[in-house]
Amino acid sequence: MNFSKHFKIALTITTLFVFSNILFSQNRTPKERILEPDHTIGSTIMDKEYQLYISFPKSYSTKDSISYPVLYVLDGRISYHSFKSVHKLMSLAGELEEVIIVGIGAGLDLPSWLINRTNDYTTSRDTLVERNREKTWGLAKGSLTTGGAAQFLESIKTEIIPFIDKNYKTNTDRGITGWAFGGLFTTYCFINSDGYFTRFGITSSTLWWNNNEILNEAVLKFTENKTWEIPPTKVFMSVGTIDKASMLPGMLKFCTHLENNAYKNIDLNYQVFDNETHISVLPASLSRTVSVLYGKK
Repeated sequence: MNFSKHFKIALTITTLFVFSNILFSQNRTPKERILEPDHTIGSTIMDKEYQLYISFPKSYSTKDSISYPVLYVLDGRISYHSFKSVHKLMSLAGELEEVIIVGIGAGLDLPSWLINRTNDYTTSRDTLVERNREKTWGLAKGSLTTGGAAQFLESIKTEIIPFIDKNYKTNTDRGITGWAFGGLFTTYCFINSDGYFTRFGITSSTLWWNNNEILNEAVLKFTENKTWEIPPTKVFMSVGTIDKASMLPGMLKFCTHLENNAYKNIDLNYQVFDNETHISVLPASLSRTVSVLYGKK
């Protein structure tokens, strides 16, 4: 076989290879990656199911008696994996305490997530918001209700956390963190704290809810109570400079009144993230939230 024939064969094979790659690559569809919960538990208090997503410290072992603090992450299906990744990366440098992370999710699709979080995380009923958001989000009329925070906190304390404590090596050092409505719920947990949680990560909290009711309750509490008999507690609050208009003033007012009272047992840190929106402030604040709440001294 002469050189010309060799060249033609090689050119044909190369051409077929290139076009077959193009053909097959155009027919490939993206692989769907679904974050599967570790557990799904039913709540009789809330009459719904919650998905739990769990990660463990590297040293976690069933063969010893070491117990660990737990950080509970609201909007678990969305936020859990980010917290897990940030904690894992920062732990490589030995910057953080070892902690179990538990994401609490409610709903495996967008409509159910919107409906469940709006009910679970809001502190009172607001029918006007319900109807407006049903229209905005394209939900059926009457599908959205608000004001379930007290019941959800009861569910966390009596159903979700006892399940985690029963099945894993936890201790009573508990943290909770949330964003937006989740931040409102976390704020609610903090100002009503009895020491059950001692670490609070509050991102872009919707303190405007129902005419600033939680903000006003907090300011009144901080003004009238010069002492607060709770265990040593860490709080980190954050917001973006281009967040929704009411977010920044609300957080600053909250933090200023809390600082002015100078509770000796409360370690408050807060940060305003430059050029971050209501959405982008969440990923921007993750490492700071984790380092403030669980950073090694």
